[in-house]
Amino acid sequence: MSDSILLARWMAGDFSNHQQAAAEPQHYAHIRIFFRPLPFEFFNAIGFYSEQVYDYDLWSPYRQGVHKLVDRGEDTYIENYSLKDAMLYAGAAREPDILKTITHDCLERRCNCSMIFSRDGEIFRGRVEPGNQCFIERNGATTYLISDVEIGENTWVSLDKGMDINTHEKVWGSAFGMLKFEKVTSFADEINPNSL
Repeated sequence: MSDSILLARWMAGDFSNHQQAAAEPQHYAHIRIFFRPLPFEFFNAIGFYSEQVYDYDLWSPYRQGVHKLVDRGEDTYIENYSLKDAMLYAGAAREPDILKTITHDCLERRCNCSMIFSRDGEIFRGRVEPGNQCFIERNGATTYLISDVEIGENTWVSLDKGMDINTHEKVWGSAFGMLKFEKVTSFADEINPNSL
């Protein structure tokens, strides 16, 4: 099995940071991350729809995206897309009927915001493509994204930060360190092992 297929199988799931949030509720909200495989035919490659939501409000995701995996041999390149009218697709990670309504027409490529994952022993490490050109407007400022992700067979650890494009100082992001998720449900069976 190629590293890209393995990464996709590990990414495919419903992840929760319930343990972290219960241990330090003053620092961490209870968050769920869903990475639901899209039909192979959507990209003619492995693809995902993703949502990040607060556990108490599963129908109001604060981040949604569509992702296409590209196997580059020594690493896996993940193209990221935003959704026009994203709230129309809220819940698609849990409701197959909503997932089926996502089309190419509702996607916009997030240029310079692809993630690059490489294997490091028993985990995959991911980072935003080089160049500091993945721009996000937040708190009235234009920031560039720094994203560090570690994915294991049943774990997802991440830290996103927005840095001021002029001063390179942090504008937004967790003040208390990495978010630590554990897989609650696997969707790995929805990944065709012969996809690549």
